[in-house]
Order: sequence, then C-alpha cells, then structure tokens
Amino acid sequence: MKIRSRKFGAKWMVAAFVMSLAMVAEAQSSASAAGNQRTRRVVLVSIEDRRLAVLENGRVLAYFPVAVGAPVSPSPIGDFEIVRRVANPTYEHDGVVLPPGKDNPVGTRWMALNVKGYGIHGTNAPRSIGRASSHGCIRLSNRDVEKLYRMLRVGDLVQIRAERDEEIAMIFGGSPDVVTQVVLAAAGQ
Repeated sequence: MKIRSRKFGAKWMVAAFVMSLAMVAEAQSSASAAGNQRTRRVVLVSIEDRRLAVLENGRVLAYFPVAVGAPVSPSPIGDFEIVRRVANPTYEHDGVVLPPGKDNPVGTRWMALNVKGYGIHGTNAPRSIGRASSHGCIRLSNRDVEKLYRMLRVGDLVQIRAERDEEIAMIFGGSPDVVTQVVLAAAGQ
C-alpha cells in the first residue's frame, strides 16, 4: 500500500507542479500582451494646412507635410480607419501595373483607408508635397512615409478635415478665423 500511495502522491505533486508552471506562464503571457498593446493613434490631416499630425492620447507625436487631393480629385473628408499596410507596394490603376521601385507613384509605403482606392502613401514626385495635387490620397515624401508607417498600425484612426476649426488651429497653429480669411482672400472671395 505504501508504494501505491507514494506513486499516487508523486503523480499528484508532478501534476500540481505542471499546473503551477502553466499558471505562471499564462500570467507572464497576459502581462506581456498587455505591455505590447498601445492606444489607438489618430492621424489628423488638415487639407488647408497641407499637414498631417500623429496623435496619441491627445499628444502630438509627429508632424509631416503632405500633398492632398487636387480640386478635380479632392481628398475624402471625414473619419476613416487604416485597414491595410504594404511596404514596397505594387501600383495598379486602370490596367497599369508598376512594380515597386523609383517609378512607382505610391512610393515605398501604402496605408489603405476603409474607403476604396484611398490611402496614405509615398510618392515618386516629391515636389508635389505641400500642394493640392494628388488624385485624392494623402501623399508624403518617401522618407516621411517610412517614418509614419513605423508609427501606425491597422485600426488606427485617420481624420481628414477640410476646414480649420479650433482643434486644427490648436494642433497646427494659427487662428481658425484668420487663416480662413486669408485663404478666402487669396481665392478672391
């Protein structure tokens, strides 16, 4: 009888030890996963300023100059989400397919928005940055889009604003009224 109880006792001890290891591993895994999670970032694009800001918990992490949609092909206005990220994308439009490389019009990175055909990307035309010259996408220099790409994840929010309001003025500087008046005066209105 003693041999059986020792075997039973030893098996019970091994099982208890394995269970305790599993519980410790699960606790460490959960803590690690919680440490790897980050707050959803917000990309705020000001069409008028032709600038983009990355925010986390209301704090600006970075600014970038951008090209926005031309008057004939304006950028979409509203709140969107990044749904896909591609490094060294292939460009496909109206039957034209261009592989990654220096001639690719979307540059070295593509971050698709949840509105078909629109995204944030690099460019093969860096002189277009700061202008209303894209087909509606938000365009950055390749160097800047690579920095931005490292900062963002699928699920991050993208807010594209056409008009200056208090938030835009606070983030990008200036007064919403003064800047709007200057833009209207320049447009002859």
